[in-house]
Order: sequence, then structure tokens, then C-alpha cells
Amino acid sequence: MAEAHQAVAFQFTITPEGIDLQLSYQALNQIYLSGVRSWKKRVSRVRNSLIKGVYPASPSSWLFVSIAILATMYMRSDPSMGLITKIQHHLPLSLHMSLSAQGQTMLSALVFSTLLWLSLILALRFCLKLLLSYHRWMFEQHGRVSNFTKVWVTLLGLLSSRKPLLYSYQTSLPHLPVPAIKDTLSRYLRSVRPLLNDLEYKRMSELASDFEKNLGNRLQRYLKLKALWATNYVSDWWEEYIYLRGRGPIMVNSNYYGMDFLYVTPTSVQAARAGNTITALLLYRRKVNREELKPVRVPGTVIPLCAAQCERMFNTTRTPGEETDVLQHWQDSEFVAVYHKGRFFRLWVYRAGRLMSPRELEYQIQKILDDPSPPQPGEEKLGALTAGDRIPWAQVRKQYFSSGVNKRSLDVIEKAAFFITLDDEEQGMRGEDPAGNLDRYAKSLLHGKCYDRWFDKSFSIVIYKNGKNGLNAEHSWADAPTVAHLWEYTLATDAFHLGYTEDGHCKGEVEPLLPHPQRLLWDIPLECSSLAVAQALADDVDCHIVHFRDFGKGRIKKLRVSPDAFVQISLQLAYYRDRGSFCLTYEASMTRLFREGRTETVRSCTNESAAFVKALENGEESCRRLFRLASETHQNLYRMAMTGAGIDRHLFCLYVVSKYLGVDSPFLKEVLSEPWRLSTSQTPIQQIELFDLKNHPDYVSLGGGFGPVADDGYGVSYIITGEDMINFHVSSKHSCNQTVTNIKPAMVDVLFYPSEGKKLCSFVGISC
Repeated sequence: MAEAHQAVAFQFTITPEGIDLQLSYQALNQIYLSGVRSWKKRVSRVRNSLIKGVYPASPSSWLFVSIAILATMYMRSDPSMGLITKIQHHLPLSLHMSLSAQGQTMLSALVFSTLLWLSLILALRFCLKLLLSYHRWMFEQHGRVSNFTKVWVTLLGLLSSRKPLLYSYQTSLPHLPVPAIKDTLSRYLRSVRPLLNDLEYKRMSELASDFEKNLGNRLQRYLKLKALWATNYVSDWWEEYIYLRGRGPIMVNSNYYGMDFLYVTPTSVQAARAGNTITALLLYRRKVNREELKPVRVPGTVIPLCAAQCERMFNTTRTPGEETDVLQHWQDSEFVAVYHKGRFFRLWVYRAGRLMSPRELEYQIQKILDDPSPPQPGEEKLGALTAGDRIPWAQVRKQYFSSGVNKRSLDVIEKAAFFITLDDEEQGMRGEDPAGNLDRYAKSLLHGKCYDRWFDKSFSIVIYKNGKNGLNAEHSWADAPTVAHLWEYTLATDAFHLGYTEDGHCKGEVEPLLPHPQRLLWDIPLECSSLAVAQALADDVDCHIVHFRDFGKGRIKKLRVSPDAFVQISLQLAYYRDRGSFCLTYEASMTRLFREGRTETVRSCTNESAAFVKALENGEESCRRLFRLASETHQNLYRMAMTGAGIDRHLFCLYVVSKYLGVDSPFLKEVLSEPWRLSTSQTPIQQIELFDLKNHPDYVSLGGGFGPVADDGYGVSYIITGEDMINFHVSSKHSCNQTVTNIKPAMVDVLFYPSEGKKLCSFVGISC
């Protein structure tokens, strides 16, 4: 094969006359340039380590301190109060012999300056950590900021004035605190009160009281010990036990998806859209590697969020095991893996040490699309192994993919920067049934054909035949906001910066003699056995998208109501009308104010929201007051979850400790077995500056979604876009006759605000 010969730097043949050595100077040049690129990355990592290691100071500040000390000594003053003289006395004998007295004094002064500089850095970082540990600002009313908070904001701004790298704040972020067990149990009992009758609530209160008096304090001591030792007392156990130890399919159950622009497709040329998308993703990877991305902050503030999840974004895969899976990450990868019509390819994305241009990548993708070769036996549906149960996949991998050609090809997929599917279908809001097509688009991104995605990769990109795109992300390595940040950058870079020619192709030139994409070879003796399991799961899931444009956050905010609280209370009303009761409701909140923080649960079904829903259904006049109270309660719960005072992660970790100690807790066992019949999540827009919605209102993303957590429940993801749009992604299962996701967006209730002369409308009705 031609590409195989191009990958060989030299060849030799043995003849009767001797050894005939043939050097390929072109291949040697490629190796040299690749090595140069690798060394540049190493140098960049060392440089960045130094810069972020001394943050919030700068490396050049050492020179300032040294000059100040030397200048003070020149004026015959000892700023060290005798320490420089002591350092001079302890210099090695060899330096005493080789340096003059003045040279020894100079060296001792530089040593003292360095120690003083390091001490100042530690002091500044300690101060920054103290400032970032203050969270009371979050609970203050808008427009009523205390003087203490104003001083805090000023000091934080001064310490953050230098331009930080992506990971500059990591070591200054506080550790996640362990809440008092009494507080957690009190909050838990309050959260389940609207879900239980009096007898059930009394029984649960007795279980909680018994747990607190006996086993709870013992488990709490172990957990506090872990919190002192570990960077984050939750995240490693959360990743392992919630994600990696799950033995069921990750497709639908764990992975989630993100969508393209709603109204616009930048080009209808599949290869061109792939070329620009790949380029945008690799430009983002370059920014991550060089730490050029700005640290993500709490919107409207200078408060940074943890960036640890970015580390495993690219070159990462989840490998199956019989007891637990493992996340594998590689420092770099110069290729991506591509799937098209049952064939797998390796596509090199670097040439002569440089990233290929979008036009060159389009050219390479078109070669794959034009390749007429059929799939090899067992190749077409190989990806279904990643969609089914984990134990069979682990066993098949060990038996058939641990050596030989299968291992080499599997290594290419797993070590690739990311995975790409060139789908032969068309998707998007199009045709005579735009709403139905949007639903099919969601299902396609969530599971596809079950075998044409590689669900183990950190994320997989899907490029459809009509130029529409999307992604499917594995959940264990990061949460949705991290992937959403990547996807926002990708869509904006593709549409507004890279662009296309008038005929829809990528811009740029094509270098001749580009290496051909490489077909991956397989020797698979069996047909994939996981397809039936995956297909049954995919057929059971139902997805529906509600594109709501009657009003959005602009109108809601004018009424001084949190848009997120508004949506969550509306969902409580919708569920109550659907089932006639309330359910345990999960809303994901982030804990990235803390180092290596991930998520916490906001239990959105509260006494206050239940009281409002019942009052509304009964036509009571107190609806306005109850709605305000429910909204404020929800916002307070969200803030508490963000600041480490949640319920569920604490109880989860106590449960893990109990399992390590080999003791059973009826209370913890019952708490962790409660089903989340309404699982919700908001996808926030984090880089609004990338999208000029005023001049380009059609360039809005639909956000993304996920599958239902409970078999008899709903999964609801929503994105609040601009001032007058809210998009919902709702999922459920056909096998449950109680859940129907055919939501029709309609104004179903109207609350009048006489003093404001305005209406607050609750929407989203789930009807059987």
C-alpha cells in the first residue's frame, strides 16, 4: 500500500553484492519535523508550568525582588536582618575558595532574594485561596452588596490582575468542604417531605435519627480524614462508582449529545463541514495544550472555576474491564479515527509538523467518501461492542483484541484525538415535518445505528450527508458544561472564522502528495454479539425537542425571577399534571468553585414548589406569593449546592465508606435506591461573545440532551438562548406507558401580577 511505504524512512535489501540501503529523505524529513513539533510542546509545557507555578506573581518579579535587595545592600543597609551573612557562612567551601568576598555576598543576597520571592508567592497564593473560599457573596441580594463583599471583590481583582493561563488558579482553589452530618440529614428530610405521607415521613425521620446517633458519626470521621488527604473527597469515587463501575450500556444511559445550529447549516458539502469541524476542534486542543484558553469564570464575575476536566478532553478513551472500566489518556495524537459505511480509517491531521489546512482535510475526507472498498468481515458493526454491556465487551477485547492486527487497529481508534462518523443520512430541522425531523436528529446523535459511533471515546463527532453535524460525549471524564464550551468554540470558529467559499468548500490550498487515509485492518472471527442489546435500548428510547419562542429569559428577568427557577417550577407543574403527584427531581449543579469539583444535585421538588402547584391547580389567590417563595427557595438550594452544602454527594460518599468498612445502613441504602423520575439539567451558554445574535440571530444552537435516568421517568435538558428562546430536549422510554414525550409548547396557565400589570406564564405541558 502506498501509505505504508510513505511511513517507512528507510528500506534495505540483501543482495549477493551486500546490503542495498535505500533512504527516504521525504520520510526522514517528516520524522524530523514531527520531532521538532514534539519538542516545542515539551518546552511550552515547561514554560507554562513555571508561569502558573508562581501565579499570581510572575517569573520576572524575581528580578525585581533581587534588584531591590541588592540596591538596599548597596546603600549599606541589611534588609535580611543578618540572614544574608548566615547564608554566606554556610556556602560550600569550594565557593569560598573560588569567589571573592564581594562575590560571596552577592551570591548570598541572590539566594536570600530567591527565598524571599518564593515566600511572597506562597503568601499571595494563600491569600488568593482565602479569597476564593469566601462564598457569602452568592447569597446576597442583587443590588444589596455588603461592604465586606465590596472589599473582597477589590482584593480579588487585584490578585487576579495578571493574565492567567488555563490552569493558573488550580492550586489556589479551595477544597470541597465536608458538610456537618446533622445539616445534611436535616436538608434531606426537608427535600423528601412533599414526596411522602405522614407515616412514611415519620419512618424516614426515625431512620435518619438512628443513622445520625450511631453509624453516621463513625462514617463521617473517615470521610473527614479523606477530605484532609485528597484534593476532592467526592470526585474520584464519583467517577469510579457512578461511571466506570457501571456494567450496563453507556449508550443512552450515560453518554449525551450536542447539536448543530438550529436554522443554519454553514455548508451542505459533507467533506467541507468535516474539514472545518476537525480544524476548529484541533485549534481548541492547541489552546488547551498551550493553556491559552481563558479560565472559565462564574458569569459576570472574576471568580474562576476549576479547569481540571479539560486535561482529558482529547486523546482519551474509556477501556472496558470485567469489574471496572479505565480511562486512558495520551499526551498527544497526530491523527483522528474516521468511520464511513462500515469502514474504519486513520486520518493524519499533521503534515511536516504543521496542522493541515481545512481544505486539505476536506480533500482527505473526500477520499474516504469516494473509497468504494467494502467493509471487512465483522468490521461494519464492530462499534456496537462499545454500545452494549461492558462485561461482554471486556471479554471480547481480551480474547480478540489483545494482540496482532486487531490490537494495532484498536490502538489507532483509542489513541486518536477523537472519533468521527461520516453519516450517510441527512438530519436537521427540514422538510415537511421539521418537528419530527428534529426528534429523529436527537435520536441519531444519542445512539445512531448503535454500531456507527465509538461510544468509548471522550467524544465522537458526527457529520451528516447534508452538512449537519453534532457530537456524542462519554460522561465519565467530564460533565456537559466542559464539552459545551468546546462545542461553542467549534461552531463559532467553523461559521465565523474559518468560513467557506461561495460553492461551500473549505478555504485554502491543497499540498500535493498528501498521505492517503489509512484503512484499518481487522481479523474478526465472530459477528458482534452486543448489537441486539444496544438496538433494544435504542428502540425503546423516545426523544422530543421543544423549540419555545413565545418568550424567554428577557421577559422572565423583568419580573425579577430566576429563569432557571422558572423552568424548574414549570417542570414540577407539568409532572404533577401528568401523574397527579410529585417525584424526586434531579437538577445538576456544578461544584467547580472547588478544586476538581464536578456536580451536586439540586432537589428541585420542594415544599414551596409543591405548595405553589397545588394552589395553582386549586385556583387559589396566593399563587403569586407562593411562586416567589418557591423561586427563592430553589435559588437558595442551587447556591448551597454550588458552595458545597448539598445533600446527595455527601450521602453518596458516606455510603461508599460504609461499604469499605463492611457495615450496612438501612437509611443510606434506602436513600441511594430512590429513583430520579425527573432528571433535569440546564446547558448554559458560556461564550456568548463568540455569537453575535443581534446581527446573526439564526446562528443559535439547540443545545443537547441525554436519555432518561429512570425507566419510568423523564430526562429533560434545556438551554436558555438569547432573550426570547428556550429549547427543551425531553426523553423517556416507550416501554413505560406512563411517560409520553410528545410535548406541545403551549401557554397552559397564566398568573396575573396586578401591581406590575404583566403576566407570568408557565409552560411545558406533559400530557398522556
